[in-house]
Amino acid sequence: MSPQQRLLFVSSRYLFPTDSGGKIRSVNILRGMKGGAFEITLASPLPAGAGSEAPAETRDICDRLIGWPGAIRGTLFQWSRMRHLVSQLPIPVVTDRSDAGRRAIAKELEQRPDIVVVDFPHAAVLAPPPYPCSGVMFTHNVEAEIFRRHAQIARNPLKRAIWRNQAGKMERYERELLPQFTAVVAVADRDREYFQRNYGIDNVSVIPTGVDLGYFTYGGNAALDDGDGGIVAFTGSMDWMANIDGVEYFMDAVWPAISRARPLARCVIVGRSPPRALVERARNRRLKWEFTGFVDDVRPFVQNAHVYVIPLRVGGGTRIKVYEAMAMGCPVVSTRIGVEGLPVEHDRHFLEADSADAMAAAVLSLLSDSGRRKRLSQQARRLVEENMSARRAAQAFEQICLGSLRN
Repeated sequence: MSPQQRLLFVSSRYLFPTDSGGKIRSVNILRGMKGGAFEITLASPLPAGAGSEAPAETRDICDRLIGWPGAIRGTLFQWSRMRHLVSQLPIPVVTDRSDAGRRAIAKELEQRPDIVVVDFPHAAVLAPPPYPCSGVMFTHNVEAEIFRRHAQIARNPLKRAIWRNQAGKMERYERELLPQFTAVVAVADRDREYFQRNYGIDNVSVIPTGVDLGYFTYGGNAALDDGDGGIVAFTGSMDWMANIDGVEYFMDAVWPAISRARPLARCVIVGRSPPRALVERARNRRLKWEFTGFVDDVRPFVQNAHVYVIPLRVGGGTRIKVYEAMAMGCPVVSTRIGVEGLPVEHDRHFLEADSADAMAAAVLSLLSDSGRRKRLSQQARRLVEENMSARRAAQAFEQICLGSLRN
């Protein structure tokens, strides 16, 4: 057996729990690559209370873990981000700075790994290029595009100005940073085209979005009794602005029509840290809504739902949660942005709805038509099985890394 090449994977977030799309994607990639062509060293902040031993959960995604104390990201952290508005760098980059992290990674770079992979552009603040080896940037979105979309939907003039300011800074940051890498990995063809068109880089490869099909098994769509209103589900980190906006939009603009037609219908929002104001708004309106907060396993909530909604108006990259819901057999209703970049077809794999009226009508049509629910769920699962396995994504990533090695 040929000796493994040494790969250093730099993350500005501890990758567990896998409670966001980026973490899920990165963990699936690392798990699929472990034991392959590379000996993997993961460099990331440590979880609170971690001792000198690597947490057990990291052992199946890396061979070594080097870490440093992670920042506490509670309410005070969110407010403190505002002081960085005057920085030349975008806020996500500034707040990922860590002197301890930079020292730990610099020491590891002295050992001259064969390749460095940086997870998200803002993580490069911990290990700025150039490197003494090949460098791969793993982009999960076009970050500047997300900021611009926030500016487009912001109703408050001050917030709109802040988002525009941050979008400009992020675009400059990405344009200057990405060309310094041997290879850039994107998760959608449209992201690659954006990087090529706007940043003038031609070293961008696309990997498929991978789903663990052994974990997200197909159960068929949940049965719906005639006297039941049905369950509508959404999953996603509820401390991410795009998800907050989408759920607010669904509550205010879409749900009233659904509840008028089906008064017993319920909505379940599954994801960490839902804003207190949003939870209280649902309670004050006496809506049949449940906010679960963080859960160890999203599968029961999705498998028990009759419709899975993606009411996003802001986003980028690809949404792993789309494929997870499809893999489990829950029919999907989404905005165009919610499935942007995915090889899915309206009325074959999901229902597209870009207005509030259209989304309400699509949800109601599925709640009242078990045959349509079954057809969509079966065709969507087939699509995921044929194209979106986690193993396939990891293999594609490994091949990009191997192709990036300098002789």
